[in-house]
Amino acid sequence: MSDKIKFEIEFVIQASPQLLYQYISTPSGLSEWYADNVNSRSEIFSFIWDGAEEKAKMLKRKSDEFVKFAWEENDDDTYFEMKIIVDEITKDVSLFITDFAEEDELDEAKMLWENQVADLKHVLGSK
Repeated sequence: MSDKIKFEIEFVIQASPQLLYQYISTPSGLSEWYADNVNSRSEIFSFIWDGAEEKAKMLKRKSDEFVKFAWEENDDDTYFEMKIIVDEITKDVSLFITDFAEEDELDEAKMLWENQVADLKHVLGSK
């Protein structure tokens, strides 16, 4: 098994942390932008894309601040995290993504997040 590379990517989002948190932490919010459909049973979330289902466990969360998931089929300690960061001075709100990808899939993984977050901004009416 090759080691995956951790990457971080930040997006400025014009929305309140409270609203943004709803979109990153709830099945109904996540299904608006991240996957075609999302269901959850306690901390296990089922993400559905094009009819294929992938399950992730919510490892940690803090209201209006972050969520952290791990894909069930991964047998390593990788995870993906979505953190809401508010700039103390400007009050700009950012969504800070941490994820892991194989070295040859790094650009693709980043592009996927960029596309998904573009959908999120569209849903939020953010620029």
